[in-house]
Amino acid sequence: MFGGLGSYLIYVALLLIIPIWASANVKNTYKKYMKKPTSSYMTGAQVARRILDENGLYDVAIQETKGMLSDHYDPRKKVVRLSSDNYHGHSMAASAVAAHEVGHAIQDADEYAFLRFRSALVPAANFGSNFGVILLFIGIIFGMTQLYLLGIVLFAAAVLFQLVTLPVEFDASNRAMTQLVSSGIIRNNEERDTKKVLNAAAMTYVAAALVALAELVRFIWMFAASNE
Repeated sequence: MFGGLGSYLIYVALLLIIPIWASANVKNTYKKYMKKPTSSYMTGAQVARRILDENGLYDVAIQETKGMLSDHYDPRKKVVRLSSDNYHGHSMAASAVAAHEVGHAIQDADEYAFLRFRSALVPAANFGSNFGVILLFIGIIFGMTQLYLLGIVLFAAAVLFQLVTLPVEFDASNRAMTQLVSSGIIRNNEERDTKKVLNAAAMTYVAAALVALAELVRFIWMFAASNE
């Protein structure tokens, strides 16, 4: 898989190209549909509030936050945070992003299994992503097999977090579409464009998972090759 220099360079190039493409795709899609208002002409904040209230989540607050596409749901403080463009915007992009983040709040209220599992993985994933690779390289440099194997295990925890993130994000997008349609926030002719925004965002998570998984496979292959 990584036997020749040419193959290795192609592998490295793909690791760089995939996330760059996914990031550019979501930004371009977002900018395109940020210019198209929905027929309901509701702001992202209004969309979020309506969906939250319709699901009985009156205790979940909505706050404006700085940055582009910095939108997220904070399960500890029960807050949906929307970037300024989405908080005040009337666009399809703003509605899609707001509904997606509220989708996470609904998951939280429903005790969605994958969301709970992902939350439980956060400490191990953070530790694994920060120290796993360090241990891997120390193990390689000094020929310490056990340390290298420990690095693989720690890095695998970070990869597992990326993989578990996929069903969480896709489910939140599915919930978002259902809520947007049932609430009458978007009409039938707006569904396809809204899905494009949600799908573009989802691809960033798919790209991150693929890159992380490919790196894990490479580390395992290197470990196996060094012990032949």
